[in-house]
Amino acid sequence: MNQDFFSNQAYSEEQEVSEETQSQQKIQDQKTPGPLVEEQPSGPQNLTQNEKKPLIIFNNVHKTLSGRKILNGLTLTIYEGETFVIIGRSGTGKSVTLKHMIGIMSPDEGTIDIFGERVNGYTKKEFADLRKYFGVLFQSGALLNSLTIEENVALPLVEHERHLSKKEIQRIVDEKLELVEMSHAKKNLPSEISGGMKKRAGLARAIVRSPRVVLYDEPTSGLDPIMSNSINELIISLQKKLGVTQIVVTHDMNSAYMIADRIGMHYGGRIIEIGTPEEIKNTQSPIVRQFIEGKVHGPITDGSLAS
Repeated sequence: MNQDFFSNQAYSEEQEVSEETQSQQKIQDQKTPGPLVEEQPSGPQNLTQNEKKPLIIFNNVHKTLSGRKILNGLTLTIYEGETFVIIGRSGTGKSVTLKHMIGIMSPDEGTIDIFGERVNGYTKKEFADLRKYFGVLFQSGALLNSLTIEENVALPLVEHERHLSKKEIQRIVDEKLELVEMSHAKKNLPSEISGGMKKRAGLARAIVRSPRVVLYDEPTSGLDPIMSNSINELIISLQKKLGVTQIVVTHDMNSAYMIADRIGMHYGGRIIEIGTPEEIKNTQSPIVRQFIEGKVHGPITDGSLAS
């Protein structure tokens, strides 16, 4: 079976809830912080409504899992054609946010609009139809070891585009492998290629159905700096060539600064600050500054706004 982002097997909700809630509990077990001075997310400086239209809108979204508040009034607008990077500590709700985008989870409160449609109350079939416009790159690449690279890339087409002939599928697969510079390895098994090449193959599979939006889960995780920059350059290149909207979850600030049009800091179940890479580098938020500088002591770990 395909290790699909939308399958229960690939993404165990119970496992993620445990990880999310454990992290939230650690924060709550520290001394009670002072009032959170929250930066109001603003639209990008270089993207006006006339130039870019909102593609995904979260409005005051709340989600509680296993008695813990994971999303707590999350408000966010992602614009068509941009690369939006979500940063934040593990367990702050980044993956839960992505799951709401493709209907694996639904909000307890608040609204979500995607492609101009209110998706609250969508049926399973409606979400299944919506998901074909989303591609996902897993942290591991999520390739099936028993299949060659080209067979892995073809799998979404074989499973979901059954009207396509074998010749058409092969043409599409070859095209996507060429885009990620993996044509030379299409007959290889995953065990025969490097970690960076697996990421490239996983990305070819993510874009094989020509999605409007690509979701990246820690795309540079486990890679050396040279290979990480290679993946970053590929992400930038694909955005230019395909015009897709990209949403990237990462802890790698070098990667975030390199690929992002805008960066959003996920903390306390909300996006507390949004800005261009330069604006985030020069942030006045003690919370954001502690995270991007990797300081041990600060409001995130000490439970107060005193740095």
